[in-house]
Amino acid sequence: MSNVTKAIHNKTGDVTVEDLSKQLQVLKDDIASLTSTIGTYGQNKATEVRDTAQLKASELSGAAQARAKETQKQAEDFIRTQPATAIGIAAGAGFLIGLLTARR
Repeated sequence: MSNVTKAIHNKTGDVTVEDLSKQLQVLKDDIASLTSTIGTYGQNKATEVRDTAQLKASELSGAAQARAKETQKQAEDFIRTQPATAIGIAAGAGFLIGLLTARR
């Protein structure tokens, strides 16, 4: 091997292939560390978003269940106070559904 492949000459001094190799290895290690850090950050952020979404879904589910129970209670109260009207509404709804689903 010639001296050209063993050393690169510049104005600041001699830089050997070994020095460049060491610097490249340090650079590779730094890139690997950054990649790992970014991956960990991404996983943590995804977990945070998932937890927030689960909490919000749980809150919405609870609110929907409460609203459904309230609506059911109102319907039952209406049926108890006005049974004839409730039967008429049910019969009318059944008739309309029958018309819409009838085959022709």
